[in-house]
Amino acid sequence: MAQQSGRDIAPATGKLGVMLVGLGAVSTTFIAGVENVRRGTGLPIGSLSQMGTIRLGKRTEKRSPKIKEFVSLAELQDLVFTAWDPIPDDAYAAAVKAGVLDRHEHLDPIKDFLRGIKPLPAAFDQHYVKRLHGTNVKTGKTKRDLAEQLRQDIRDFKRRSGADRLVMIWAASTEVFLTTGPAHQSLAAFERSMEQNDQAIAPSMLYAYAALMESVPFANGAPNLTVDIPALQRLAEERTLPIGGKDFKTGQTMMKTVLAPAFKARMLGLAGWYSTNILGNRDGEVLDDPESFKTKEESKLGVLEYILQPDQYPELYGNVFHKVRINYYPPRGDNKEGWDNIDIFGWLGYPMQIKVDFLCRDSILAAPIVLDLALFFDLAQRARLSGIQESTSASNTTRRRERRAVRSHGRRGRRYHLGPVVFPAVQALGRGRR
Repeated sequence: MAQQSGRDIAPATGKLGVMLVGLGAVSTTFIAGVENVRRGTGLPIGSLSQMGTIRLGKRTEKRSPKIKEFVSLAELQDLVFTAWDPIPDDAYAAAVKAGVLDRHEHLDPIKDFLRGIKPLPAAFDQHYVKRLHGTNVKTGKTKRDLAEQLRQDIRDFKRRSGADRLVMIWAASTEVFLTTGPAHQSLAAFERSMEQNDQAIAPSMLYAYAALMESVPFANGAPNLTVDIPALQRLAEERTLPIGGKDFKTGQTMMKTVLAPAFKARMLGLAGWYSTNILGNRDGEVLDDPESFKTKEESKLGVLEYILQPDQYPELYGNVFHKVRINYYPPRGDNKEGWDNIDIFGWLGYPMQIKVDFLCRDSILAAPIVLDLALFFDLAQRARLSGIQESTSASNTTRRRERRAVRSHGRRGRRYHLGPVVFPAVQALGRGRR
């Protein structure tokens, strides 16, 4: 049998610093959750890296170790945290304000730990997130100045925390809608545009640029343009760094990535999909602005087209009417409700309907994805994988239904390479020699 090529992966020794852009509901739920798991007062439910298993060999062999026992991942005990945010609240105050986790059960017992995480001044520009007002912000003559300050923050945190490796994850708000332009075509054009304060350079791009220049992997948890531009993609390739991300896809979009493949697998047609959401957290407030909503809308609309491939199946998906609405409703807080009306058709074109009412907790669904992205992007860097990490794509799973792992040669510091494992948000697989 042919040999599978392996890849040398540096061992996951020492501390892993997780740098979060945004210290709101998602980030504080993630940080507090990790600390509760470390203290034995909670389980990492929803995390593929912590609870998922992987099949080795044939099904009849019944070998399904946990992924974290098979792949060289950082331990939770080795994670250290920092964040940027335009609001100066420390992690405890921000978590209490977010209202996601029970204060008495999951926040007060770790109050001192959370209070020790104070947000760094953010590279924030209200032009890109109009509904937020912040006082904890950086100042500089140019966007290049702000990017250099972010680079210094990265160096300072690594030295202060004693971290051996870093990853950066955007867990902040959705920016206004942008499209790729001349400023994004090359690194030289990008840097020149930063120096000219070009509005085509959004804050999220400054963070991504700073991360890549400091050899830090970058994952984007919002539907912003960010790393979807040639300049930063080439920079990631040249510096052998993993990048990726286009929204966490936790609530309604997660349901679309589950249901749409089912329709396609059964060759059922889709006439229309109407979606509406109500939520009352900071994300809901930001998305109440039409320009930020446009960014989110494009992400939600695009997922169906990507999955269903209307060009390939015009009779089934060539004329889909897709409508998305998001409504800010403060009483709901982080407990979002997503309602979907789906009109499908089957044999001889006869119509059918599906109704979905998903009462979810946005940050509860997002927090384990942040953890998985941090661990898998760190793994990718240690494996010297570069560029967009398609194996962490939600939509990618719809095209690759299941992949089988070959035999392991051990866990840490051995030979592996990465490939997909089915999961609606992130996938990773260590593959050794056959």
